[in-house]
Amino acid sequence: MSQLKNMSILFVVAFAAAILESTEAADHTVGGTTGWSVPSGASFYSDWAASNTFKQNDVLVFNFAGGHTVAEVSKADFDNCNINQNGLVITTGPARVTLNRTGDFYFICTIQGHCSSGQKLSVKVSASTPSPPSPTPPTSTPPTSTPPTSGTTPTPPTNGGTPSPSSPTGPDATPPSPGSATTLVATFPVLIAVIMNLLV
Repeated sequence: MSQLKNMSILFVVAFAAAILESTEAADHTVGGTTGWSVPSGASFYSDWAASNTFKQNDVLVFNFAGGHTVAEVSKADFDNCNINQNGLVITTGPARVTLNRTGDFYFICTIQGHCSSGQKLSVKVSASTPSPPSPTPPTSTPPTSTPPTSGTTPTPPTNGGTPSPSSPTGPDATPPSPGSATTLVATFPVLIAVIMNLLV
């Protein structure tokens, strides 16, 4: 009987680990295999962003060697390719930037001529998990300017500066849908009840 109890506990721990892993943030390699460079077309990075889903706490991985930078900028600086801003500029690749809030993020390369040639990226980040519906309709508020460095957290490279091969880094890398984690969590009480019945 104690052997069955130990196996049941091990099963519950393994199941809980699977739930936590399925809700983990995703790494997105900016530009896929092309990386972060002056693109062949001005819409390259906007097309790449449109093919991905970004959730809060996901990480953008900007793969580049010398000759490029990454800077988070305001929408106005993004639209005008203003490279003379005073925010954080990352000069060493690969650069890992954590999307630690919801909303819009804007990135450019600050090397002269690169942004105007299309080396800029805009992403829209949604919440990691679905939030409950609001009981009152949202009120309209005028847009506000966000300082360039609020909302992202540069993460130092690990493993000698290369992204972890176990992390999803392809252009289609997206975190699991919130429904999959919700389904797993919903089945957890049923699993506990079955194990408890086995132990009695």
